[in-house]
Amino acid sequence: MSATALRSSSTDHAEAFPIGHVQRAILSGNRLHLQHGPINLVIKADGSDAAVRQAYQRAERRLSGMLQSLVDNLSLLRSPEVPAWVRVTDQTSQQMIAAARQFKGQFVTPMAAVAGAVADSILEAMQESDGLHKIFVNNGGDIALHLAPGQRMQIGIVPTLSAATPDASIQISGDDGIGGIATSGWDGHSLSQGIADAVTVIAESGAVADVAATLIANRVNCEAEGIERCPARELDPDSDLGEQWVTVGVGKLSETAINVALDRGEQYAWSLLEQGIIQGTILSLQGHKRTVGLPFDRQRQLTS
Repeated sequence: MSATALRSSSTDHAEAFPIGHVQRAILSGNRLHLQHGPINLVIKADGSDAAVRQAYQRAERRLSGMLQSLVDNLSLLRSPEVPAWVRVTDQTSQQMIAAARQFKGQFVTPMAAVAGAVADSILEAMQESDGLHKIFVNNGGDIALHLAPGQRMQIGIVPTLSAATPDASIQISGDDGIGGIATSGWDGHSLSQGIADAVTVIAESGAVADVAATLIANRVNCEAEGIERCPARELDPDSDLGEQWVTVGVGKLSETAINVALDRGEQYAWSLLEQGIIQGTILSLQGHKRTVGLPFDRQRQLTS
């Protein structure tokens, strides 16, 4: 069985949603909530009042029409091999294709990058406004961020997607060169061939972090009693995984099985780090964790 798989996304089914208009609301802490079909964003910008207002307007304008562009390119974005001669005009689709191409030799389609690429596109639009020193775009847990030099941000790390409650955090600096954070696992909103409770990746962009988290999470895998799998198509007839098997349940594992699975994920994560594709990752499985790269050596346990 292949250890690499496409991360299924709600945007895979965008044609089932009415496109409609962007829904906008201001949340506590002057955060902006934007929703368009299955795309659900929480955005926070820090800077002068005028710059923040302008950036929020740019974010809303950028989101308008984005979903339709993704739907228009859907057949191409679901392909595991997009020919180099193919050109698309949509910026988000371009980012998705470029991110998937970084993972040579792996079965992955541009759709694996969709959540991170959407966040990246919104972030880039907001950065056209001067006077901002922090931008945070959260697209369902996949994050694009900008920190000016000297700025810092604390990011929560979840041990499992089923609860999605942080038990640790890392501090990211504007000098770290990190622009994206993504988390994947078997029990989230995505299909996975692995058994990781959560794999969080930091990288230069949200799109790259998104793909990497998917592929590392798929590598956290083993054969053991208590692991339930089924063909992806039984769960989602439109899944790019087709008849490949995905995880639908994970029972209590032995420590040996946990270590085997984490070893496989960690080995692949190190290869991505050595290639410069990611800056770091943390892998979690049934209370056990592995960390690879920086700044995860700065993680702090959260106290209740």
